[in-house]
Amino acid sequence: ILNYDIMARFRRRTCIILLLFILFICSIMMALKTLRPDRAGFGDPFGLGLLPELQQRIVLLDNKQNSLNRVQGDTVTRVSNLHSITVNTMKASMAPVNKLEEELSSPNYNFHIFYYSWFGNPQFDGKYIHWNHPLLPHWDPKIANNYPKGRHNPPEDIGANFYPELGSYSSKDPSVIEAHMKQMRSASTGVIVLSWYPPGMADENGEPTDDLVPVILDYAHKYNLKVTFHIEPYKDRDDRSMYHNVKYIIDKYGGHPAFYRHKTSTGRFLPMFYVYDSYVTIPEIWANLLTASGSQTIRNTPYDALFIALLVEERHKHDIHRSGFDGMYTYFATNGFSYGSSHHNWASLKAFCDNNNLMFIPSVGPGYIDTSIRPWNNHNTRNRVNGKYYETAFSAALLVRPEIISITSFNEWHEGTQIEKAVPKRTGQVVYLDYKPHKPNVYLELTQKWSEKYRKEQEQWLM
Repeated sequence: ILNYDIMARFRRRTCIILLLFILFICSIMMALKTLRPDRAGFGDPFGLGLLPELQQRIVLLDNKQNSLNRVQGDTVTRVSNLHSITVNTMKASMAPVNKLEEELSSPNYNFHIFYYSWFGNPQFDGKYIHWNHPLLPHWDPKIANNYPKGRHNPPEDIGANFYPELGSYSSKDPSVIEAHMKQMRSASTGVIVLSWYPPGMADENGEPTDDLVPVILDYAHKYNLKVTFHIEPYKDRDDRSMYHNVKYIIDKYGGHPAFYRHKTSTGRFLPMFYVYDSYVTIPEIWANLLTASGSQTIRNTPYDALFIALLVEERHKHDIHRSGFDGMYTYFATNGFSYGSSHHNWASLKAFCDNNNLMFIPSVGPGYIDTSIRPWNNHNTRNRVNGKYYETAFSAALLVRPEIISITSFNEWHEGTQIEKAVPKRTGQVVYLDYKPHKPNVYLELTQKWSEKYRKEQEQWLM
């Protein structure tokens, strides 16, 4: 009986000690739970994926935590980073800049986006520019006679199938430039590929815009974006004029902290120039500029750079290699329109580039429609399919593991390739297309999504 009492007391004491120990552990866990970050634990709260805006905020928080590590992996010049510390041409204080960094996705300097600064309106330019684009006739007069002629009459009637949220804006309007930079940064792009003509020159429907470059650089720097140049096919473009224009750009803008330089495989940081319609000039002329033995060579000089040619037809790849270019891009957002813009050809183009020490930069776009200025061109329309066309293009680009992806475009409204915010609009004559059932910023959000996906996949490629 005595032994039984002793054992019973021992069991009771043991149970009490265990109970106290469990209570102690539970109290510690509760205290730790109140200190843990919202994202800790075993996963996201149920239903978070159904709230895209909340999900986006969480992604942005993750981006901030990883941004310092990513800077080392992105192809952006450390020289520009040093300049950005010492030279700030913006008047904005550091406090607003820091606030922007907290609110926006981190820039991806391997996502390059084509940007056009050729729009004008009476308030800033004294007249409409580009929004009043003429209707371009078909080259066959018999076909041309079946379609309307004339030009658009803004602000209700513009040369686009979609209507911008900012209206028929001027590219000189500082509030527009800032809104554009914020949109591009929110999309997690990093490099603006600015359409450029030499001073005093412009496309046939526009006005010179080189004097706007310093303002664009300043606002780009405020949003930690970089700017490179998309050199358009201006009159008499050849090896000599290109040498002088590259020298002009680097001398005038190369010291700006927003001026983009790309880190090459040899560790050099070089400017990059996209050359539109490069195939118009014969390879022998380009070789004068772009090969070390050329008569106008820019190689191994202070103005050396990476030159990216436009590939349209398959044969252009051999011309590009022979010309001395450093890489190729495809530009057009029309899958199937050209050899270069056809997604199924990207793998073979990437293989050709790898074998010849060239960069392959595929161009993805959300869709294509230019019937507002080419009413006879319905067959080249590419429906956006509520964003599916854009995502298919990104998926095809990621399959070939490119060093850079280019996006056509931020605001080429005439060709309906823009990802800039668009809104529904109906006038007496026109019903504009829109992004419904999605919001005006849906293509910015999709770009941000694929920028993050690209970053994660690129980390796997490099392992």
